[in-house]
Amino acid sequence: MKYIPAKKLILPAASENDLFGNTHMMNIYRGCSHGCIYCDSRSTCYQSGRPEDDFSEIYAKENALFLIEKELQARRKSSPKMIVGTGSMSDPYNPREKEFELTRSALFLLNKYKCGVSVITKSALVSRDLDIYAEIQTHSPVNAGITITAADEDVCRKIEPGVSTTSERLNAIKLFAEAGVFAGVHMNPVLPGITDTVENIETLIEKAAENQAKYVLCYGFGMTLRDGNREYYYENLDKHYPGLKEWYMKKYGMKYVCQCGNAKELAAVFQNECRKHRLLYKIEEINKAWKKQKQEQKSLWDYD
Repeated sequence: MKYIPAKKLILPAASENDLFGNTHMMNIYRGCSHGCIYCDSRSTCYQSGRPEDDFSEIYAKENALFLIEKELQARRKSSPKMIVGTGSMSDPYNPREKEFELTRSALFLLNKYKCGVSVITKSALVSRDLDIYAEIQTHSPVNAGITITAADEDVCRKIEPGVSTTSERLNAIKLFAEAGVFAGVHMNPVLPGITDTVENIETLIEKAAENQAKYVLCYGFGMTLRDGNREYYYENLDKHYPGLKEWYMKKYGMKYVCQCGNAKELAAVFQNECRKHRLLYKIEEINKAWKKQKQEQKSLWDYD
């Protein structure tokens, strides 16, 4: 494992309008080896202060666990109901986590200090820590969001070469459901010309329901491209989908938001299928549902 210096590990959420209502964010790792060809975290705007390395190189923050506990202790009085989100910039369940268990150890600390937690990951390794998530849910809200963008395993291998397979991630959701821990599917991004089909949307929602997901979230039918991730995305389109890069360049130019041409149709299908399978899909309803788990939650610091 390579390490980079860090002063703080738990930071206030960027705004009060955080997607899942997290009060704070935590990123123990930097870089990611999942190799998703569309990853926005490759954008140059995020690389300030990074070592000169390939984004696929995984670094851990120095003294991460010491800093996390120190910060939790310091926030005792100022943040009585703390909900910590992780997975916004780097997957907390990258392959190195299996050996080093920094995310698992951080969860022990969040449990110790009675924090709620929401995680976003593309790795089935998240189910390894089901015991801790279940323990946290006895006193605070928990939401395990597992990103699945392609129902077809062959497509998955092309656009997300280093992640757990689609079936493995679906099984992880089932394990969470069977343990009574709140979990659902994140479908973003939807890649124009690749995953923007009615069949893909319908199949993902059907499989989410079969594996007892509480929700399916898709907050836009399209993707984002900007300096850094655009070049990497186009390079991989040339490898796996010859000719598609030219179509993107003609249709989207240098746009940041690349909306699917059939976005309205997909949105209608998405809503109808979620209703059909009785899955939550509106962010307000999802947040209300997972936060409701512990409405009677006492003060964060009410522990022995």
